[in-house]
Formats: sequence, structure tokens, C-alpha cells
Amino acid sequence: QVELVESGGGLVETGGSLKLSCVGSGLRFGDYFVAWFRQGFGAERSFVAVSWTPGESMYAEPVRGRFTISRDNGENTVFLHMNSLDIEDTATYYCAAGRIFGLQPTDYTYWGQGTQVTVSS
Repeated sequence: QVELVESGGGLVETGGSLKLSCVGSGLRFGDYFVAWFRQGFGAERSFVAVSWTPGESMYAEPVRGRFTISRDNGENTVFLHMNSLDIEDTATYYCAAGRIFGLQPTDYTYWGQGTQVTVSS
């Protein structure tokens, strides 16, 4: 049984930082594209970042230069380092794994339950 578990969310002030973690079980992250998506209140789920090897990744424009995705395949863990957080980054953040590259939620097979990030002014 595949399970993805996110952690690291919380309340942070504007300009602050958070580090999210996604731990996978029942699958080998090294065989998957692993992405982060986010969904704000009343909004659709949107792409944040994706990693396919420890050195290769892609970012959505709103987070490029502020967020960094990294992975530790040995620990089956993917991280999202978030810096210079803004109120608009407030959302539930989801980890997802899939066999194909994509920027849409439908491209991913396995999902975590999400972790809430709230940025206050």
C-alpha cells in the first residue's frame, strides 16, 4: 500500500521560511516524479514544483527563486524549502508521485493528505 505523508506546515510571518517534508512508503521515490502542489481556499489545486532526480527540478513561476525542492531517495523523502513567504503562499500543500512528468494534478497517481501553510502579515 502506497502512502505519502507530508509534514512541516505551520504559521509563519511574511518573509519567513518553512521546510516541508514528504515521506513515501510502499514505493521507491527514485522511480517516480515527485511534485508539490498547493490549494488555497476556494482555489484550484496548482503546481508548485517537481523533482525527477536529485539534481533536476522545475518550478512554477510564482515560487521560482524562493522555493527549492530536493530529495533524498535513500530516505524516500522529498523536501520543499520555502523562503521569503508571502500571504499569497497560504495554502494546503500536497505531495504527489507519478510515473510521468506533468504539471497537472491528473498527471500524478499518489497523493498525501496535505499540510497547511499559513502566512500572516
